[in-house]
Formats: sequence, C-alpha cells, structure tokens
Amino acid sequence: MSGIIEVRSLRKVYRIGTEKVVALVGVDLAIDDGEICCILGTSGSGKSTMLNLMAGLEKPTKGQVLIKGTDITKLNEKKLALFRQKNIGFVFQSYNLLGALTALENVSMPLMFKGMGAKKRNKLAGQMLEQVGLGERMKHKPGQMSGGQQQRAGIARAFVARPAIVFADEPTGNLDTKTTDEVMRLMVRMAREYHQTLVIVTHDPEISTYADKVVHIIDGQITSVERRENPRGSEDPDDPAIVAEKAKLAAAEAALQAQNSQTGEDGERATAQAAAVEQKG
Repeated sequence: MSGIIEVRSLRKVYRIGTEKVVALVGVDLAIDDGEICCILGTSGSGKSTMLNLMAGLEKPTKGQVLIKGTDITKLNEKKLALFRQKNIGFVFQSYNLLGALTALENVSMPLMFKGMGAKKRNKLAGQMLEQVGLGERMKHKPGQMSGGQQQRAGIARAFVARPAIVFADEPTGNLDTKTTDEVMRLMVRMAREYHQTLVIVTHDPEISTYADKVVHIIDGQITSVERRENPRGSEDPDDPAIVAEKAKLAAAEAALQAQNSQTGEDGERATAQAAAVEQKG
C-alpha cells in the first residue's frame, strides 16, 4: 500500500467516564497523489474522526498516518503545526473563520504564515474570493455573511496557498443545491489543475459523485472502496468558463511562486542581520 496519504491499522478509542467508545477499528487506506477521495458515512460512522486523525488534529490510539512519507503521529505539536502549515489546507463544517477579520483577511492568513507581504497576499486572496463568488464580500466580516458565504470563504482560505492536500469536512453542508454544485466543481477544478489531493468527508451520496474514489465507512470500519472513472466536475476541460478559470489560477500561481522565491531571499537576509546583531551584542 502506498500513496501521498497512508493509513495503517488506525484505531481510535475515546474514554467517556468509565466507558470506552471505539470510533475506528484497525483502518487501512491509501490515497494517491492528486486523487479526489470521498469518505462517505452516516452520522457516528467514524468518518470525521478518520479525517481528524489523517489531518493530525487528533492522535490515534494505535496505528500510523503517513503523509508524503512522514509519520505525523510521531511529530510533536510544534513540528506537526509546521508540517500542516506547509502541506495541508482545511475546509471545516463550522467554517472556523475569525470573527474580527474580514473575508479578505481570513483568506489571506495562510499566506501571511508563509511570510508573504500584505500587498501580494491580499491580491491572491482577493482573486480566490472572486473565484468562489465573494468578490463583493471581501470587506465583510463573518457576522455579516450568510452561512453559505462563510463556507465559501473557508474554501477560498483552504486553497489559496496551494497546499498538497486539502481536507474538507462536509464542505457544502450549508449551501443550496445550485451553489453546492458550483462550489464542488470549483474545488474539483482547482485540485485537478494543480494536482492537489482532495479528501472530502460527507454523509451525502451526491457529493461522493465528484470523487475518483469513494470510501464507505460504517461503525468505524471501511466496508468498501469504490472507484469512478468519470466523476462529476471533471468533464468539458475546454469549456470557455473553465479555460478562463484556469487562466486566473495560473496567474495567481505564478505570483505565489514569485513571492515564495522572494520570501526565501528575505529570510536569508533576516537571518544574516540577526546574526550580525547577536555578534555585536
């Protein structure tokens, strides 16, 4: 078994008082690089627990989670936070936007953590907000947006730094049917264009139709794995709207790569300056 994500004999047991609740039972799974994988199950099936463990948000009781060859279960909190910052994006069911910040500021946060300057990160965050239909809501705070708008802002934040993996927990749970389709197609397009791995957890079989692979989970166990040759959202690559979207994303990616290069140079200069100050002291 190999892949960008490898789950080996994963087990999670919660203690509630004197009782033990087994959420996952010896799960094994591999997710390939660039694959769109959906973990499908009802409430209480263990699907969200599995996502939390794969993303390093919780520690397993037993087993391993390897991402790009690194066993994240063995990383301490500091190293794990740095690893997530570099490799992982999140779309949360509860949005997890900071209430005191605007949509633009929320979306630009992953770029700020990478050391990108305010002007460039705001430009990229603005482009991403436009792509998810929030071009006119950039200066709105979460309390001034609907649930659906907050979730789209969360999706924009997850993708803006082009992480290798995006984990999405019920990403369209608060959207209407039309917006759900638009957002899912956008997420799928972005993931495929930049060869990002997208892992979606949902209870909705309709959402699973966008995935290359569907993992069915019941009572903490994987019961079947279904592969799809022609998932929704991957058709019509020459459609004018898709071509235009790709052009926008390509421009944003070029700007991000240029900034990352500059950030590396700035970091070297800052290190040299700090060393000089320390030597004088």
